[in-house]
Amino acid sequence: MKAIWNGTVIAESDNTTVIEGNHYFPKDSINQAFFKDSDTHTVCHWKGTASYYSIEVEGNVNKDAAWYYPEASKMAKSIEGKVAFWKGVEVINS
Repeated sequence: MKAIWNGTVIAESDNTTVIEGNHYFPKDSINQAFFKDSDTHTVCHWKGTASYYSIEVEGNVNKDAAWYYPEASKMAKSIEGKVAFWKGVEVINS
């Protein structure tokens, strides 16, 4: 799978985990150069508290376009630390 934003591959892996239609990429499969920590957090009743990254490619910023669960609940351990995308990030089968 590939995650693409602003014409650039920002993550690529053949080992994603799919939950609720979202592909969660292993952290070592994302290109850290494009990811900036965000202060945003949300809570899912069954996965836990999510943290966010903004994505920056060629000076364009997509605020909070990626999220992950640094400490997932027992029910969501399979995605702990893995990164998923939204806000126009295209996830395609490579």
